[in-house]
Amino acid sequence: MLETPEDTLDPSDWNAFRLQGHRMLDDMIDYLEHLRDQPVWQPMPDEVRNSFRQALDDVPSDLAKTHELFLKDVLPYALGNVHPGFMGWVHGGGTPVGMLAEMLAGGLNANLGGRDQSPIEIERQVVQWVRRLFNFPETASGLFVTGTSMANLIGVLIARTARLGTDVRHTGMAANGQQLVAYTSAGAHISIVQAMDIAGFGSDALRMIPVDQLHQMDIAALERAIAEDKKAGLTPFFIAGTVGTVGVGAIDNLQAIAELCERENIWFHVDGAYGALAMLAPDIAPRLQGIERADSIAFDFHKWGQVPYDAGFILVRDGELHHNAFASPAAYLKRETRGMAAGSPWPCDFGPDLSRGFRALKTWFTLKVYGEEKLGRVISNTCALAQHLKRRIEAEPQLELLAPVALNIVCFRYRSEDADRVNADLVVALQESGIAAPSTTTINGQLAIRAAIVNHRTTVSDIDALIDATLELGGIAARSACS
Repeated sequence: MLETPEDTLDPSDWNAFRLQGHRMLDDMIDYLEHLRDQPVWQPMPDEVRNSFRQALDDVPSDLAKTHELFLKDVLPYALGNVHPGFMGWVHGGGTPVGMLAEMLAGGLNANLGGRDQSPIEIERQVVQWVRRLFNFPETASGLFVTGTSMANLIGVLIARTARLGTDVRHTGMAANGQQLVAYTSAGAHISIVQAMDIAGFGSDALRMIPVDQLHQMDIAALERAIAEDKKAGLTPFFIAGTVGTVGVGAIDNLQAIAELCERENIWFHVDGAYGALAMLAPDIAPRLQGIERADSIAFDFHKWGQVPYDAGFILVRDGELHHNAFASPAAYLKRETRGMAAGSPWPCDFGPDLSRGFRALKTWFTLKVYGEEKLGRVISNTCALAQHLKRRIEAEPQLELLAPVALNIVCFRYRSEDADRVNADLVVALQESGIAAPSTTTINGQLAIRAAIVNHRTTVSDIDALIDATLELGGIAARSACS
């Protein structure tokens, strides 16, 4: 059957398409420009939710009409992490520059699994910049992934290969006879547990080390756990330190962990999901001393780096080992010295994905357009805002701070007799108010309001609005609990 113009997916009228495309871009720019005129978040009406449960229409829809549906039923009910009042979880706010870069990447539709192409050179340049940021050698490797959860898994798999050799990729761990165990903080992210599970070790092979009063991993307890495991005939192979714990934003003693890992010949991994990029902020970077000694670092550009989702990253000191942990030759992936199949090694040699989007472009644009200094000031400012929030809490008798404020996460609560119930209701009330959107966590058995200040758009007025709304809605929640 001969192809006809109707068989293509390109528009039949490019001028009309261009006009509609400009409308769509203008709508998103208007949305970002006027964020403060909108609620942070609002519940989705049942009729809107039900509209997403309908079967696909047999007849194709017009682009303009589909866009209208997006404006009416999608845009108003997003999570709202672009909004300056969003403080619920550690989500970056994105930028207009990143949005435009994502559009360019979508138009190019590049697959960065491999081959000789400029998009891979962009990714390699970002790898080079990241090496310098963390003072890693030129032989270090790096890879864009979906997020730190995937980066942590890759770190575990490389550490496994470092301990057992590349034969483990063929014979499996049981053939070696060693029982490997790993360690991380009790305050670490759940993705470390998941990585141990997915990698085949089982979550029971991960020792959750208690934390001290600063919510840092207890180094003495870590040393005892390692000694006990070695005495029991087990093989310690991996320690994950955390920069910016998910609950309170604590920074583990990286220098002490690095020294312990060097002494015990254990892989030193850093989960720096959002905190690692504090290296961009001169006033905070010294607190990350020791991160430059890590064997691998996992972090997200889409958090403190403000790159649109998703843009995770893994940096590995030993690039050759990283390559050997994942490279899988195949006839259809044959490398050449010339032509499109040149440019080896390819990104697919360093991770599980052969099909890979152009995440590097929005990161490259963000770093080029804003620069490291400005991004560092944004990071410093979020931490300064957290200190302002801490001071506001300490000045209000009705409020109570529940954890030290190490970086940009503040955990507190409204004082009342039934505090857990009241604060749980209070957080929902805050979210539904559209004024501010914190989340909850548990600190020392107490339910806490958790404010994570990550968005570059957040200002002092947004912090004050959170406190004012907390006091007003907290009183309502407390009275309701008593009635």
